[in-house]
Amino acid sequence: MKPWHFAFLILALSVASPAFAQSSAHGHETSTDAAPVAGFEQLKTLAGSWVGQLTTIPAVPAATGNFVQFSLRVTSRGNALVHEMSVSGLPDHPLTMFYLDAGRMTLTHYCDAGNRPRMVGTLSPDGKTVEFDFLDLSGGNERGHMHHAVFTFVDANHHTEDWTYMMPGDVPMRAHFALQRTNFEGGGTH
Repeated sequence: MKPWHFAFLILALSVASPAFAQSSAHGHETSTDAAPVAGFEQLKTLAGSWVGQLTTIPAVPAATGNFVQFSLRVTSRGNALVHEMSVSGLPDHPLTMFYLDAGRMTLTHYCDAGNRPRMVGTLSPDGKTVEFDFLDLSGGNERGHMHHAVFTFVDANHHTEDWTYMMPGDVPMRAHFALQRTNFEGGGTH
């Protein structure tokens, strides 16, 4: 396999599918303040379709500049946010699910790497950034895992996403997406 193919595969794995997280008793305290709810409500404002371009750090020439499409949809009577991504040239459509769990804002990422990392999110004091930190991992870690995510709200029609994938040997690779809204889907109550 060519080196850039491998790097692109790793990038694709890093931005792969997240889904419903389960509660955890791994030494993390449960928050009782309103910040997790506010952060989750802020994320739900992203419901709709988004387009943009991918930038990788370190640079992967075959990936940087690729066209990306994102779809975010509120579901389960407002209790979950589905995040789906498509990158030009890649066959998979990664999925991430965000939800509140035991007073925490969480996500689970069902990854192409065959594992399911979970992260816990916090809302910045100014309400413009939601940052997710690694909590735990189910499944193997031979091919690495998604480790960190940051959503930055620019305005109602623009936001950025930064996803960090921890490659084997604890080598981070970051995917940066600058996104523009193409339509608003609203907060469904399915």
